[in-house]
Amino acid sequence: MQELRVTIENAWENRELLQNADTQAAIRAVVSALDSGDLRVAKPTADGWQVNEWVKKAVVLYFPIQKMETIEVHPFEFHDKIPLKTGYAEKGVRVVPHSIARHGSFLASGVIMMPSYVNIGAYVDSGTMVDTWATVGSCAQIGKNVHLSGGTGIGGVLEPLQAAPVIIEDDCFIGSRCIIVEGVRVEKEAVLGANVVLTASTKIIDVSGDAPVEYRAYVPARSVVIPGTMPKDFPAGTYNVPCALIIGKRKESTDKKTSLNDALRTHNVAV
Repeated sequence: MQELRVTIENAWENRELLQNADTQAAIRAVVSALDSGDLRVAKPTADGWQVNEWVKKAVVLYFPIQKMETIEVHPFEFHDKIPLKTGYAEKGVRVVPHSIARHGSFLASGVIMMPSYVNIGAYVDSGTMVDTWATVGSCAQIGKNVHLSGGTGIGGVLEPLQAAPVIIEDDCFIGSRCIIVEGVRVEKEAVLGANVVLTASTKIIDVSGDAPVEYRAYVPARSVVIPGTMPKDFPAGTYNVPCALIIGKRKESTDKKTSLNDALRTHNVAV
């Protein structure tokens, strides 16, 4: 990996090296390692999530060395630089027709893809469902047993290179039409109600206690979150702008499905 990293870093600084066969082989080796799950754009460590920027660089460099080609999946036809992911049966992944994952994305055994899309560099762990018309953007990290409900948009990130990917940790439930972008991290077992929009600048306010507690780009573990608004002053007057409200906590339980249902009923959360 260290040799690959040096080659990628050198090519990033000098794009003329992209003409070299060894450089191209290194880039493709990184993308293949992403595809198999042997390498990740970001990984959890004892000190938090570590982002491997050089891996993101390899993904960016993959595009200019690839040539456009016709991809036929009868009766459909595509014209792109990135091959489609293959071998789902051997991987233990269920893929409903009209689902697409690109080569360089990783889908663990037990993942279910309804008609949806997973982009290059993304990591989707076991037991997760990517529901109808949900999208998992480039380099996003999705944990185990996550449910991305219909129409969910998980943002991708390739440039700027220092930007962190969106991270959804294990056992989260992301409600219909949620949008999560700009490196937001959702911790384990959180529940996001329908239409919650989270960006790096969105105020996430815990209103479950006596005084509000504000977060940015981060949803604490087991939080139950709904969309909200808050007043903001502008030269033309005061208007309500979007925010997200933490209205309670999901109980710790070994039975995640039971605790999820309890959380939804208790807080009357639309999903």
